[in-house]
Amino acid sequence: MALAPSSRRADAAWRVIVTRPEREAQAWADALQARGVACETLPLIDITGLQDSTPLTTAWQAVPQLLAVMFVSANAVRFFLASRPAGSPIGSCRAWSTGPGTRAALLAAGWPAELIDSPDESAPQFDSEALWSLVAPRVVAATQAMGLARGTAAAASSVQVLIVRGADAHGQLAGRDWLALQMEATGLEVLQTVAYVRRAPRLSDAQQTRAHLAMNDDSRWLFSSSEAAQHLLQACPNLILDQAKALATHPRIALRLKQSGWSCVDLVPAGLEAQALSIKSMA
Repeated sequence: MALAPSSRRADAAWRVIVTRPEREAQAWADALQARGVACETLPLIDITGLQDSTPLTTAWQAVPQLLAVMFVSANAVRFFLASRPAGSPIGSCRAWSTGPGTRAALLAAGWPAELIDSPDESAPQFDSEALWSLVAPRVVAATQAMGLARGTAAAASSVQVLIVRGADAHGQLAGRDWLALQMEATGLEVLQTVAYVRRAPRLSDAQQTRAHLAMNDDSRWLFSSSEAAQHLLQACPNLILDQAKALATHPRIALRLKQSGWSCVDLVPAGLEAQALSIKSMA
């Protein structure tokens, strides 16, 4: 994993450091670069598959009977779809995503577009709250219909949604439980499966040196995950944040950065086009 400037350059007084996982970081940096934002990459989350994918293969047996599969990220799509047994049907199962990147991964993997629910690309936020506002009416209708069919509201728990997510290096589920709690409150049964592992990367000496320099050279660290910021501080525990500048794609990430000691945190949109415009307006 190498820290590298984007292949295209743009005129800017400072550079944005993209911290997404390595598979995504350069593509995002290049896309920002093409829109006039000078970038380099320093991936701060390593993504690896499971040593044993049997649970994913087993989970596919339930897919045709599920109301939906909720994918927390494009990586969740990648690893879950890679485990799909040959000929395994999707049926009428819907796929839920919180943003356009995950939706694009679903389309690329062959999930029917008409069965995908995702916030519009112009949505102000791509998160569980935005997804829930979109799918809640369908969930309520499905649980009510099942309860009526079985003669009791308790039977609505047989309506199921599977959440496909990652886990940390210790096997702990990564991400928030907010969406699962909303679904359970309607009587929905929520299943969960781990599709990949998120780990802290090992930074090279050159990367650590760059990280220290970027604390006071007017670079902007772009965080789409507070976990990436935690990994940076773990890898470089002596970083001085007094003059550090960060860009956060969600208010929760911004709050956690400030709580960790980042002196300057600006909120930017999660979507590519809006994000590029926002960053350029800061120059």
